[in-house]
Parts: sequence; structure tokens; C-alpha cells
Amino acid sequence: MTCWYEGPLAAFDTETTGVDVETDRIVSAAVVVQDAPGTRPRVTRWLVNPGVPVPEAATAVHGLTDDHLQRNGRWPAPVMYEIAEHLAEQATAGRPLVVMNAPFDLTILDRELRRHRASSLDHWFRSSPLLVLDPRVLDKHLDRYRKGRRTLTDLCEHYEVTLDGAHDAGADAVAALDVVRAVGRRFSARLERLSPNELHHLQAGWHAAQARGLQAWFARSGTPEVVDQAWPLRPELPAAA
Repeated sequence: MTCWYEGPLAAFDTETTGVDVETDRIVSAAVVVQDAPGTRPRVTRWLVNPGVPVPEAATAVHGLTDDHLQRNGRWPAPVMYEIAEHLAEQATAGRPLVVMNAPFDLTILDRELRRHRASSLDHWFRSSPLLVLDPRVLDKHLDRYRKGRRTLTDLCEHYEVTLDGAHDAGADAVAALDVVRAVGRRFSARLERLSPNELHHLQAGWHAAQARGLQAWFARSGTPEVVDQAWPLRPELPAAA
């Protein structure tokens, strides 16, 4: 029987106006589908005119300017609907969805759906549950004592995965998918008997433990920062934008 990391996978990534899931907006997104390792991934891309100014700091990361997005981006409402529909198709097909740092990308999509569609991300997964594989959570749990950062670029270097065009949603999604396959192979003795459904639920606990550890580190260093333990989607805040 084919292990999940050798079978069909999908991946999702966004580029945004910033790092606050409650107030920032999506400016580009991509969903990648790959039927098996080594096969050509199918990439669907969206470019969004967010309707708000794009800070220079964000443009410096992903290269998308106000002018470019106003000329070439689409209005958010239909785009968010299409993205949610595309993700729902992956769930219906039984493809696990790879999302690097899932609580960011999935939560900002949820907030955009609430903002522009008066809906929520959960609405699309009532019949077929979303099964998420988060390379950051998996790597941190399976190789917890390794020193150093664990950004996508760092994980690609560690697992010898090529990342062409970092901070492009499509390129990042493909790389995250390849990293998850590499993690699966490296830790096959611990992962091959687990189903994507089992892994999804395990990662929620692993992420919560990782968040508590980071919160404790912040407390010791005197940093007034709160680490959300929710995974893969943060609950809606009462005063969300």
C-alpha cells in the first residue's frame, strides 16, 4: 500500500499585505496538486487587488506593488470563493493539503471569506474534512532538538529541496509539498503507519505543545508576545476586521 507521502498531495500558499491575519489581506495565492513524487505539479494561481495599500515592507518580500495589483489583480470576493472551492475539491478527492505554517494561511483565508463573502472556511468542509500537513509542525516535532530556524527556506536547505522563486505563492507551495514528502521519507519508521487523518489530529496537539514552549521562552526573555495554540485554523476574534 502506498504511503501518504508517496501518493497524491495538494498544497496551498498565499502572499499578503502583512503578517496580521485579522487585518491584512491576500494579494496572491496558489494551489498545487501533484499525483505522485516526480510528476509535474498542476498549479492554479490567483492575483488579487486587495482594495487597500500594499506596504513597502510587504512589496519588498513578494515584489507585488500597488500599481501591478490594481492593473492585474482581481477583486477579492470571487477569488476567495474560487480558492475555497478549489481547496474543497482537494478534500473531496481525499488529497491531504500541505500548508506551511497553516494557522497563518488558512486563517487569513478564513478572514477574507468572512470579510468578502459573509462566510467562513469551515463552510466548505462540512461534507469532506480538510486534512492538513504542516511541514513546520512535522519537522519541529520529529526533529525537535535540531538548532536553527525553521522557515520554508531553512527546511528546503535541510531536506535538500529546491526552492525556485521564494515568496512566490506557487513556488512556495511546490517547495512545501516537496519538503513534506522529504520529511515523510526521512521519518518513515514513525510516519508510514499513520494516516493523513491521524496525522491531522496529532499535529494539533504537537503545535499546541510547540506554542506553549515558545510562549514560555518569550516569558523568560521578557517579550510580551502571545502565541496562539490553535491549529490549523485560529478561532475568530470578536473584533476581527
